[in-house]
Amino acid sequence: MKNANKKTPGGETHQTTDDAHPYLTNNQGMHIADNQNSLKAGERGPVLLEDFILREKIFHFDHERIPERIVHARGSAAHGFFELYESLSDITRADIFQRAGEKTPLFTRFSTVAGGAGSVDTPRDVRGFAVKFYTKEGNWDLVGNNIPVFFIQDAIKFPDLVHAVKMEADRAYPQAGSAHDTFWDFVSLMPETSHMIMWAMSDRTIPRSLRTIEGFGVHTFRLVNAKGKSTFVKFHWKPKLGLQSTVWDEALKLQAADNDYHRRDLFEAIDSGNFPEWELGLQLFDQKTADNLPFDVLDPTKLIPEEVVPVRIVGRMVLDRNPDNFFAETEQVAYCPANIVPGIDFTNDPLLQGRLFSYLDTQKSRLGTANFHQIPINAPKCPFMNMQRDGMMQMQVPKGRANYEPNSLDMAGEEPGPRECPVTGFSSFRGRPEEEEQGDKLRIRPASFADHYSQARMFLHSQTENEQAHMASAMVFELSKVTLEHVQMKVLANFRNVSENFAARVAKGLGLPLPAKTPSAQPVQDFKPSPALSIQKNMKEMLKGRCVGILINDGSDAGIIDKLQKEIKKAGGSSKLVAPRLHGIVLSDKSKIKVDGQLAGTPSQLFDAVAIVLSEAGTAQLLNEGAAIQWAMDAFGHLKAIGFNKDARPLLDKAGVAADEGVVETGKQFITAAAKRFFQREPSVRKLA
Repeated sequence: MKNANKKTPGGETHQTTDDAHPYLTNNQGMHIADNQNSLKAGERGPVLLEDFILREKIFHFDHERIPERIVHARGSAAHGFFELYESLSDITRADIFQRAGEKTPLFTRFSTVAGGAGSVDTPRDVRGFAVKFYTKEGNWDLVGNNIPVFFIQDAIKFPDLVHAVKMEADRAYPQAGSAHDTFWDFVSLMPETSHMIMWAMSDRTIPRSLRTIEGFGVHTFRLVNAKGKSTFVKFHWKPKLGLQSTVWDEALKLQAADNDYHRRDLFEAIDSGNFPEWELGLQLFDQKTADNLPFDVLDPTKLIPEEVVPVRIVGRMVLDRNPDNFFAETEQVAYCPANIVPGIDFTNDPLLQGRLFSYLDTQKSRLGTANFHQIPINAPKCPFMNMQRDGMMQMQVPKGRANYEPNSLDMAGEEPGPRECPVTGFSSFRGRPEEEEQGDKLRIRPASFADHYSQARMFLHSQTENEQAHMASAMVFELSKVTLEHVQMKVLANFRNVSENFAARVAKGLGLPLPAKTPSAQPVQDFKPSPALSIQKNMKEMLKGRCVGILINDGSDAGIIDKLQKEIKKAGGSSKLVAPRLHGIVLSDKSKIKVDGQLAGTPSQLFDAVAIVLSEAGTAQLLNEGAAIQWAMDAFGHLKAIGFNKDARPLLDKAGVAADEGVVETGKQFITAAAKRFFQREPSVRKLA
């Protein structure tokens, strides 16, 4: 069929489809002849109820939205694979860990916690880090965060935590932020939140990119080998690009510059072939080690320092394909910590135990059916069959008479259906008889969970001085938004147990006196600092995976620009040209180019480092352009490397950019500088608590 033009009574012309494109149909497969006009009684008459094409289209549109996740609603995801480095058959019988070099498909979703699906990407917030492995034995979901601990110890407090951090019930704000009365009121009355609050106020919650965050399983799990031997495990994801964060002012301005900054960054990295990678690390330890630790490994507000139990790297995750459809995949993917495979098992962590119930329950609420596991993104890639039948949106067609088990239909020559298999099937870890749990039914916290401040102190003392200043400043900012003074005082009283100096810094920033210290249920211990907990101590100085913004104008030196872009690419980075207009920039060699971003809409906070390459005339023009002055000023204030040619120097002077080791002329020295952040510059650009 050839292309043909079709005129409607109103004179509009629409092109029919040809053999190169599929025909438009309704949901029953019927070809649709006109998708532009409703069926009417006469040219200007009423729309007819019999228009089933209209009814179907509007009906589906009316029901396109499903309830968003209560938490972790704002998410971005990608397909990829997990590749095992070495066999772990001595530790676990899980098939995914048996054969070195074998690849397992997966789907990973990153998310913010507090905001709704339409909120921004870059608020101060914990990031979810959930991985669905499609293993040969069924789906395994490792559902964690970019922080290794959590706010609470028992799942019964989870609704209270979420209600407190979400928008306040009577006014529905603030959105995607914890800086308000109800959250800090809850925190002030729950000392067990102290460790997590230190993480939440750190730069971990304002990451530069989803590609530069760590991931943690949070809880202590078990690995069980073929002989039934159990090994405790904590799961870690280590980014190949290293850790990297923003500074607070930068995070705020990113929200204005690009609401979808993290989502776009992840999508574009994969789309360009710069596939993000993480290595999977395991902290493995036995019961004896657990018993000798000065805290309880079942307490989800505690971590095991890597210096005490090293992280063993066992494989890598590569994200190499973007979703084909955001709703069908990213929005409908249903993670659940209860999705495990033989060889992986749970512990008695009371927060984990509650999550095992909650996730399954909420998927039914969101996706509307007990058959949500049949949605393609959720379906296992191995065979799955059981006696569960019917239900809303049943998408399979089970055969045979047997929908119960046991049955003896095979005796009559009929298909009896699937059977249990004690050999290959999942069996819960039992342990030795003396380890079996027994005792009275109690609603109580064990005494081993009662130390709420020691690890918070350890985390604080593990940071650089600059990071500690960021944490104190973040606390001042958050508490400055609290209108209830008794809440502010209670928080300060709690944090005197973490650090007298830290509490005093925050109190000074608020202009409040230090209150009496909250009594601690357990003596606060001084653990050795753990350098692994610091971002700045673990940043990798490299350009790989990072982007340099290059500000140009008419007359900019084409040779400098070309050489600079080649050097950036050679170092593993990428670059984007920014100018006062998108089209028709004329360089020094008279070539006319289109740039990647228009100056007013492409601020410097979108880049990891910047270069300014201008002619004398181009500089003079931009000296009266506020966006250009702000471009340089923000790059300097956000502690980034700034490269420049000599003719651009007046622009830097007007922006208040002072000379330091991060402000250099374009060339090899700039390429080296662009791989870093210059935190030593910070005292000269802002006052921290």
